[in-house]
Amino acid sequence: MAKRIYVAGHRGMVGSAILRQLEQLSDVEIICQTRAELDLTNQQAVTAFFQQQEIDEVYLAAAKVGGIHANNTFPADFIYENLMIESNIIHAAHANGVQKLLFLGSSCIYPKLAAQPMQEAALLTDTLEPTNEPYAIAKIAGIKLCESHNRQYGRDYRSVMPTNLYGQNDNFHPENSHVIPALMRRFHEAKLRGDAEVVVWGTGTPMREFLHVDDMAAASIHVMNLDVATYQEHTEPMLSHINVGTGVDCTIRELAETMAEVVGFEGEVVFDATKPDGTPRKLLDVSRLRNLGWQAEITLKDGLADTYAWFVACKQGIRK
Repeated sequence: MAKRIYVAGHRGMVGSAILRQLEQLSDVEIICQTRAELDLTNQQAVTAFFQQQEIDEVYLAAAKVGGIHANNTFPADFIYENLMIESNIIHAAHANGVQKLLFLGSSCIYPKLAAQPMQEAALLTDTLEPTNEPYAIAKIAGIKLCESHNRQYGRDYRSVMPTNLYGQNDNFHPENSHVIPALMRRFHEAKLRGDAEVVVWGTGTPMREFLHVDDMAAASIHVMNLDVATYQEHTEPMLSHINVGTGVDCTIRELAETMAEVVGFEGEVVFDATKPDGTPRKLLDVSRLRNLGWQAEITLKDGLADTYAWFVACKQGIRK
């Protein structure tokens, strides 16, 4: 009999990538609901949905997300909506006998000054980055909701914490996007205009880690399908989350130069050192995931090329 799998947030970047990979399997029946069909912040609606469906597994990829500006401007919305979404889904899943669930978090759960690369054990050891603290608190609560249901009720609820993600269905908004989609759009538009240069904020020296969303989806499915004994052997009841990344970082200068090459921008890449750099380095320790038998496969250049092809196709109206 096919497993009935509910993907919460199936229209988002990660959720849609998980959906694409699950659709390739022959032994699953996928359940999805749009935001218009199911308000995940409404406990009564979520409870009714789970009561009506016979769900075997849940991928909890739904979340309110945004960049620094959005997090700073709407902190109450970010903590409230994310707490409600994860609380409603995890509780309803348990109440309706769903044994397996995977919660997707974020690397922002770690302290602002965590040692690099950041290990899972760094969680709750120091203060968070103030700009996205409400979002991070909500994601930490999601981890603890999963762990608490495992400890009290014997559920098998797991958590994965991705590094910086990019890829198909990313947000390319000129003001609210993250570094890769923002740079991709800027280089693309500069190429079309024939600009002589593109200016990138900062010195270009900070180092960041980037993971293609298709790799994130593959890692999520891998972690979900690990047998219980293997998963428990490599985690702890109150430190059960797993970092997901490449284990490799690059400078923002290297990223910008690779982006220019992928996009085909032939002008000069200029760095404005008067603008802020942000944290010098942000890299995840992914040894726990590697010990569980998974590692990233998509290189940064290949991932950027794939994303750019999708971006251009969307611009031309070939794909939505």
